[in-house]
Order: sequence, then structure tokens, then C-alpha cells
Amino acid sequence: MMVSRKKLSRRTILRGVGAAISLPFLDAMTPAFAASTVPGGKPVRAAWFYVPNGIDMRHWTPADEGPLGELSGILAPLQPVKDDLLVLSNLTANWGRPLLVGAGDHGRALAAYMTGMQVYRTAGADLKLGVSADQVAASAVAKQTKLPSLEIGLEEIRQAGNCDNGYSCAYAYNMAWRTESQPLPPIADPRQLFERLFGTDVAEPPEAHARRLAMRESILDQVSGDTKKLESNLGNSDRRKLDEYLSSVREIEQQVQRLEKDGLVADPGMEKPYGVPPEFPDYFRLMTDIMIAGFRTDSTRVATIMIGREGSTRAYPEIGVPDGHHPLTHHMGNMTMLDKVRQINSLHLHLFAEFLIKMKAAKEGDSNLLDQSMIVYGSGLSDGNVHTHDQLPTLLAGRGGNFISPGRHIIYQRETPVCNLFATMCERMGVTPEHLGDSTGRLAGLSLS
Repeated sequence: MMVSRKKLSRRTILRGVGAAISLPFLDAMTPAFAASTVPGGKPVRAAWFYVPNGIDMRHWTPADEGPLGELSGILAPLQPVKDDLLVLSNLTANWGRPLLVGAGDHGRALAAYMTGMQVYRTAGADLKLGVSADQVAASAVAKQTKLPSLEIGLEEIRQAGNCDNGYSCAYAYNMAWRTESQPLPPIADPRQLFERLFGTDVAEPPEAHARRLAMRESILDQVSGDTKKLESNLGNSDRRKLDEYLSSVREIEQQVQRLEKDGLVADPGMEKPYGVPPEFPDYFRLMTDIMIAGFRTDSTRVATIMIGREGSTRAYPEIGVPDGHHPLTHHMGNMTMLDKVRQINSLHLHLFAEFLIKMKAAKEGDSNLLDQSMIVYGSGLSDGNVHTHDQLPTLLAGRGGNFISPGRHIIYQRETPVCNLFATMCERMGVTPEHLGDSTGRLAGLSLS
């Protein structure tokens, strides 16, 4: 039973001198919360995880259509959350194909994935794409959250003109597009991502910001006065939720601070931003923990995360793969190289499974973040060796607020646009685009009801 002495607005924040922090969903917010969300009284989130360089599809696709059984191959790490997943086969990113002169295969694969549009240059050398699916979804909820969307990248954007194979950085490093010529560059630095969500880069004066960093002063210390006042007006259940949430914020802060204090930063020659954990798994976990905090506080409901830029040559010495990812995908049938690609794919999916488990553990009223979300994991390439753009590896996790019926493998007709999936997600978020890129309609079968 909810016990509370005060009804709170969903927009309640904790304030201090030069700092502000959003709150997670509390029982005391239920009346206000239900008024500004989709049917069901809780917000729905949408997120896209993009994997570069394709997937070793020999170890991806389940043998049978229908209910998911024991997952094998590179999907095996997802076994603990298989009942929260849909495996969607035969989706296509048509405009990723080399139909027009323009960016290389990798650049097209990423740029066309979320936009479903042609990737080319006009005579004036302007980029021509379209609005990406995440931005269409964000348009429906932008006024209800602090940030319309959050763009995350686990690889630094290079300066224009310094990209592999001569294709534009704008294509190879940007997943989200606000307009046909305006990409939304992803944030790769953990501290910058953290501070964007919690507002210190805007609300805190530069001199105060510098002083706090020098003194290692927590954002939570800044808002301690407001926190105590709020706690005095909450019931036992809400006080426990608030304490758990603020503890998770403190842990993220401390991890970022340890990396900086201990000098655990990558050599600049590796082209990673300051503060990035030296090992990729830790980097992934830190960035996705911050993303979860953004969802829990309802600071944003839409996010994209690039596990790597297209054509990424990242090595993975943590798992015994010192070779670059992209060169390995051009294996020409070499079984040693294929085995290393499989190891990289498995690592990515192991980390994704950890993220989903954390989302499921994050309670929100009588539900949880995963049940309230639609999370895509996929790539604009299937076979990285020959650069195919059909039969894409595609997962959809979560229930989207009782909209999706997971735990199944669905096989669609060949050449079904992946943008049909994205358009369906946008509709669930509250916006019905006339079309989204090359979408031909809504994607059937996501729900059994």
C-alpha cells in the first residue's frame, strides 16, 4: 500500500547551488505521472543499440520460428532474458546498398539504418538523408522530458577529413539525424554524458564547476538540503526507492572520478576521450549505467548508442583479440579470423544482456524499466565480409508497456524494411509518421493480442 504525505509532480527535481538532479518514479508521483504518458500510466522508452561491421550470421539465427528455446551460438548470453526478447529475421536496410554514388558501404550502412533514406551528396556536396527514427519518436515526448533524446557513442568522432577509406565522418560516426543535413553527434565521454543528464554543464557556473571537480564534490552533496526536505514528506517505500537511486548516482560519480584520479585514461593515440575506462567492457557498463539513470529519472525517453562507429578497427585484448574488428570481418573464409569475429560478437551480446538484466531490475511502480521499453539491438550490415544489407541481425527487447509479446523468433518476408519496425515503435511512442524513410507500413506480429 502506498503511504505518502505528499503528492509530487513528475517534474520535481532536487536543487542546490549550481546543481540539479531529476528523480526516479516514486509512488507519490502516480497521479501526475499518469496524466502525461501513454495509456497505462507510465512512460515508454525507446532505445537503439548499433553494432558496427555486421555479425557472423552463422551463429545468430535461431533454428526455428516461434517460441524461443535454448539460445545457442552468439545469442547464448541472452538466455537469462530470452523471454524478454524478439528475434526478428529478414529485415532489410535497402538504402544502405550501393545504389547511388556517395559514402562507402560502412558509411551508408550506419547513415541509412535509422533514416531509411538515400545516402548521397548533391552537386553542392551537401549531405542528403532524412530525419532518423529516434528523432521522430523524440518529437512525441520532447516536451515531457528534460532532454528530447540522448546520443551515446563508444568511439570518439574524428575530425572531418580524417576518416578511413575517404568517406565522410558524418556518415560513419553519426546514427541520429535531426534533419537531412544535421547529424546529432554522440557523446563518448562519461563525465560529459553524466553532466548532460544532470544539468551541471548548464546550471553550474564555470568557476563553480571547476572548483567542484578540484574538490571531488558530488552533485548529491550540492542538493543534500533539498533531499532531506523531500525525504520528510515521503512514505517508507518512496524513501527506500530514493535512497537506492541516489546510491546508484553516487556509484556512477565515483567510478568516473576514480578513472580520472588514477590516471586510467587511454593514450591519446588511441583516439579515445579523457576519462574513458581502459577496457571496453567497463566503458560499455559505465555508459549504459548512465543511460539507465537517464531513463529512471525520466530525463529522457529516447536514446541511441553506437557500440562502435562503422568501419571500427577497435581491438579487444580483454578477450584475447588484439586484431582490429573491421579487418577481421574481411576474413575471406579464414576460420581463425571468423572465430575472433564470433568472440567480439559474443562479448557485445554478453554486455547487452547485462544491460537488459539491469533494466529489468529497475522497478517502476508495479513494473520495471525493461517492460516499459522497446530496445533494438542490430546493425545496418549482416555479412561484414561482403557488406550485405539484407537479412539484418535484429533484436527487440522489452514489452513497450504491454504492447510487445516477446520470447519469440519471427521470420518476415524477405526485403521487409527495417524501418517498418522503427515506424511501429514511433507509433507506440505517440507519433504516427506518414512514412519513415522507406517504410511500407507497420511491422506485424510484435504483439499476440
